[in-house]
Amino acid sequence: MADTQTAGADNAPNANLFQWPVRVYWEDTDAGGIVFYANYLKFFERARTEWLRSLGLGQQRLKDETGGMFVVTDAQLHYHRPARLDDALIVTACTLKAGRASLLIAQQALLKTEAAGVQSATLLCEGTIRIGWVQAASMQPTRIPASILASLTTS
Repeated sequence: MADTQTAGADNAPNANLFQWPVRVYWEDTDAGGIVFYANYLKFFERARTEWLRSLGLGQQRLKDETGGMFVVTDAQLHYHRPARLDDALIVTACTLKAGRASLLIAQQALLKTEAAGVQSATLLCEGTIRIGWVQAASMQPTRIPASILASLTTS
């Protein structure tokens, strides 16, 4: 199994990379016993949510305090290898590009393994997810509040 270093789009290691552990359960797999392809989107969503929470930006709190929320506007995924039942994954998230009303997030799902005391991670799926900021009541796009944007780009 090849070692894989998590990295941004330019393949440079990212010191601001958020990592979230995910275990593969029965409900995540298809009839072939591998993770159903759409479930990687769920894993990515959970990692983004926990990344925001780790920055003090819980999504319900954001909505309550600002009237705004993030929504996914685009998702591009590339599948490399399958994950299977009981696999321990690491799902990552980091900001690739920040605009005034949206963010482009790089994400990876990696299989975490250990053999002879050496840990490694194999890339299973990677993607870029664009999230946009909208007013929750109207779903109209608007600028990300400056304080939120600063938290997301300096983490």
